[in-house]
Amino acid sequence: MGLWNRLFGKKLTARDSELYEIWDGGETWAGEHVSTQGALNLSAFWACTRVTSQTIASFSLELMEKRSDGTRVRVADHPLQELLDESPNADQTSIEFWEGRVLGLCTTGNGFAEKVYSGNRLVSLDRMPADTSVERKQDGSLRYRFNDRGKLIDLPEDKVFHLKAFGDGDVGMSPVAHARQTLGIAIASERAAGQMFGKGMRAKGFFTFPNQLSPEQREQARKNFADRYSGPNAPGIGILEAGVDFKAVNITPRDAEMILNRRFNVEEICRWLGVPPIIIGHSSDGQTMWGSGVSAIMQSWLNLSLRSQLRRIEKAISKRIMTPEERRRFKVRFNYEDLLRGDSQARAAFYTSLLSSGVMTINEVRRLEGLPPVEGGDEARMQMQNVPITEAVNAILGVRDPKTGDR
Repeated sequence: MGLWNRLFGKKLTARDSELYEIWDGGETWAGEHVSTQGALNLSAFWACTRVTSQTIASFSLELMEKRSDGTRVRVADHPLQELLDESPNADQTSIEFWEGRVLGLCTTGNGFAEKVYSGNRLVSLDRMPADTSVERKQDGSLRYRFNDRGKLIDLPEDKVFHLKAFGDGDVGMSPVAHARQTLGIAIASERAAGQMFGKGMRAKGFFTFPNQLSPEQREQARKNFADRYSGPNAPGIGILEAGVDFKAVNITPRDAEMILNRRFNVEEICRWLGVPPIIIGHSSDGQTMWGSGVSAIMQSWLNLSLRSQLRRIEKAISKRIMTPEERRRFKVRFNYEDLLRGDSQARAAFYTSLLSSGVMTINEVRRLEGLPPVEGGDEARMQMQNVPITEAVNAILGVRDPKTGDR
């Protein structure tokens, strides 16, 4: 461990991804070495992390001011609004920045950014690598350490914006580290499929001869049979004579259930990352890729997976970016209404219900749809029905009710 400390300038712990990368801690029951890069080479893992990162990064972040009457109003001119939703740093757009942080959550279980100040004002969130080490010092504070272009950087916790994935500790739990057995099987399956196709689907086996061969005959047989018919450019047809036979010894793809295993590997990876398989283009037998059932799956994905990620980021921003004074006055939230905009009929019914019950005004609905306000659209309206016919006639004629005085 002393050599590790001298090389990397930090203490090695079981949470460090380098433990699996360098010291072969990523070896699995399948005999495959599992790393973050190796996991991302699997199409299912790549698709799950990509769709999660891109979806979350595409939501707009809104800074809301909490009013005394309990309402919340978007504050467009606050410096944090532009920092979080437009340009977090000099190099990245907000989508690029949040994609990187969520990618860290999906792989190492952590996302980091360095907080840069001008005086007391936060002016930039500079990206940090997802494998940044976190160490609890003797005084209880945290120290963040990472390598930046060959230079070792140490930062105190008040200079770091830290997103933690599922877990209970100073760092989030790494999905790659904990799913390494599943990922190892998936990598082994892909390797077996590649080797099988790379050899033209040819069977492994032995050429059998009726009599024992001399050393010279054995060498000649190896050249004429083994080498000739096992190479990548081997001819498709050969001739066996003088009693020579071929005995296959490998398991066929059908017997190995390779197709079934590869399908199950996709579902296992989706289970680890909380993404419904249909979201990444993998449907079960008899399941359609379109229709109302998929809309229900999308809603389930939002409720059971994405929402917890969104809330995790919102709370991290509130705790590690906002000051105590700002937390009392402001709240940050993701606007994920766009995720539910695909079903126009359902959206129209939703708006109609809220408008008729007086929950929303016409201009509030128009604002959500990106339309300009209209005159009189800020007044809440409520639908009247099942009232006495006399009251309905009075309302139409403008006659005052003798009991209440209302028109």
